[in-house]
Amino acid sequence: MAEAVPSPSPSPSPRKFEPYIAAERVLPEFTPKAVVAGALFGILFGAATVYLALKAGLTVSASIPIAVIAISLGRKFLKTTILENNIIQTAGSAGESIAAGVVFTLPGFLFLSVDPATGTSVGAGYFNYVTLFVLALVGGVLGVLMMIPLRRSLIVKEHGQLQYPEGTACASVLIAGDRGGEFARTAFQGVFFALGYAILQKVFHVIAETPAFVTRQASKLLPNATVNADVTPEYLGVGYIIGPRIAGVLVAGGVLAWVGLIPLLSVLVPPDVIAAQLPKVGSNPAGFGWDPAAHTFADLPNAIYRAYIRQIGAGAVAAGGFITLLKTLPTIWVSLRDSIRSLSDKAGAGSMARTERDLSFITVIVGSIGLVLVLVFLPQIPGESVGSKLLVGLLVIVFGFIFVTVSSRIVGIIGSSSNPISGMTIATLMATAMVFVALGWTGRVYEPMALVVGGMVCIAAANGGATSQDLKTGYLVGATPRYQQISLFVGAIASAVVIGFTVKLLDTPTAAMAAQGVTHAIGTPQFPAPQGTLMATLIKGLLSQNLDWHFVLVGAFIAVTMELCGVKSLSFAVGLYLPLSTTLPIFAGGALKGFADWRAARRGENPEESELGGGSLFATGLVAGGALTGVIVALLNVNDNVNKFIGTTLNMAPRLERLVGADGYQLLGVLFFAGLGFLLYRAGRKPPPAV
Repeated sequence: MAEAVPSPSPSPSPRKFEPYIAAERVLPEFTPKAVVAGALFGILFGAATVYLALKAGLTVSASIPIAVIAISLGRKFLKTTILENNIIQTAGSAGESIAAGVVFTLPGFLFLSVDPATGTSVGAGYFNYVTLFVLALVGGVLGVLMMIPLRRSLIVKEHGQLQYPEGTACASVLIAGDRGGEFARTAFQGVFFALGYAILQKVFHVIAETPAFVTRQASKLLPNATVNADVTPEYLGVGYIIGPRIAGVLVAGGVLAWVGLIPLLSVLVPPDVIAAQLPKVGSNPAGFGWDPAAHTFADLPNAIYRAYIRQIGAGAVAAGGFITLLKTLPTIWVSLRDSIRSLSDKAGAGSMARTERDLSFITVIVGSIGLVLVLVFLPQIPGESVGSKLLVGLLVIVFGFIFVTVSSRIVGIIGSSSNPISGMTIATLMATAMVFVALGWTGRVYEPMALVVGGMVCIAAANGGATSQDLKTGYLVGATPRYQQISLFVGAIASAVVIGFTVKLLDTPTAAMAAQGVTHAIGTPQFPAPQGTLMATLIKGLLSQNLDWHFVLVGAFIAVTMELCGVKSLSFAVGLYLPLSTTLPIFAGGALKGFADWRAARRGENPEESELGGGSLFATGLVAGGALTGVIVALLNVNDNVNKFIGTTLNMAPRLERLVGADGYQLLGVLFFAGLGFLLYRAGRKPPPAV
């Protein structure tokens, strides 16, 4: 009460949050130039994410690089306000999250059970542009829809509890840019260095792509041990961003597989048994140099990897994801309870302050019904009848709401980079399989339907987490939520259009692949699509008992062992599943980050801030430049004449090998990679621009 005498130690009333741009202040925000620029960034980063996720099974948040680029373009060309820049990064970030969800699940159509009548996967017919576009669109829109009623509960009411690290950092970047910061320069330097490096590597082949050291098969100490690395700028940047701890756990899984398990299995398992196992996992022994007469493999380490290690890794990832999900059960319960309460919370509903205007809840209801109808009536969506498709649609909505809620709350605590999307997808597949088995839907014909449910929920949860970060950014800078939500829909639609096209483009086999009878580049060593393979393997095991459970269970107990040792089992499991050539260069980037922070601590300086420091900005540029170059080169290589021109006329590798030898050529690649690492280290040691 106002007249009451305060006690000697009064409890101060909570100070009302004030955004950077006050609610009463009106600036240009939802303008055509901002929306179009955001949609274009969504297309670009969506395509880049498709390439990186197919190649390595990893993604990096696009919000920060889009924000710094928006600041630069806004100052020099577009003359945009901070709220317009926020719309640009909001619409643009949708492409990365939707692309990640698509690539992590939908390539699984190619790896489902084989139809005896056609000799191809029962899902191969659904791996077309229309289906990919529709599923990407439905999942992306669903993630945004579910966050509309949750914004007030999670973003506003829990402002002090849920930090949303990437969203907060992005707001800092936008505010710094509005105050005159020059963050974009460092990020652009990373992009240009990555472009130059990637062109030398992928077009002119001056830099070896995968320097390797393999011990001899006849070695008495450690036969067939493999140490190799794809020395690309994007992997170096990814490692720097995720840091030494996660990068170290990732590479540890790879070390166990390639320097431990593969040498052990090469001694214990006869080559004939390995050759017999490979067809069971969809691989041709001839592809690894199998000689039936001599009973030998030319490439025994990779034969063992395909025959055994990938299944062990799949079991480890499944168990790691499930363990992660179990550890977040308290968060799940609180999220569901608060979300249900928030739907009936009418307090403040009459407020018309600009910073409180959301899209109506009616939009959520109508939109959800519309998405179900799309899934039911489009013939390109798997389903035996209208009833079965309706069940698929309902499962997508129910599981989508649950895991978008969970995803938003988790990223609010630990950030998007550590969001256990795979664990949520695995849990969705298990729950879906339980429903299908209860209905007697256990044949291979139901596998594509299960993948649709898992894929939609994966895309929705990924985009829901990214949407939460964007809404947090908007809350801090003083954006209008309604305009952000509309721009997220625009970004989802624009990115869905190009994501399906990019997936199909990268799936086009080269002339050399086609000559070997390869019909899909996805699933080959060029684009292994590890998560898609994992999802298909789980579905087949759950619905048709086709899974080699002994290998899977070995991987599961490896994950349990890591968890008991206090190690994040999911990160270790992903490293066990991926080739060492992927995780080792990522570890190099993480080690650089750790070394830079250690040097800073030794000198009494503050370690680099995770998102705003020079090293992190340079690393995001490396990721963007390297991945975009990969997309461009893949586009060029689709044309046979261009592919032949790049592979012969422009290819400097044979001349360099004649000059310095094969080992010298690989060493040259390592030196180039080390030089790029030195530039990244120098960027990390520079003080960040003043905010």
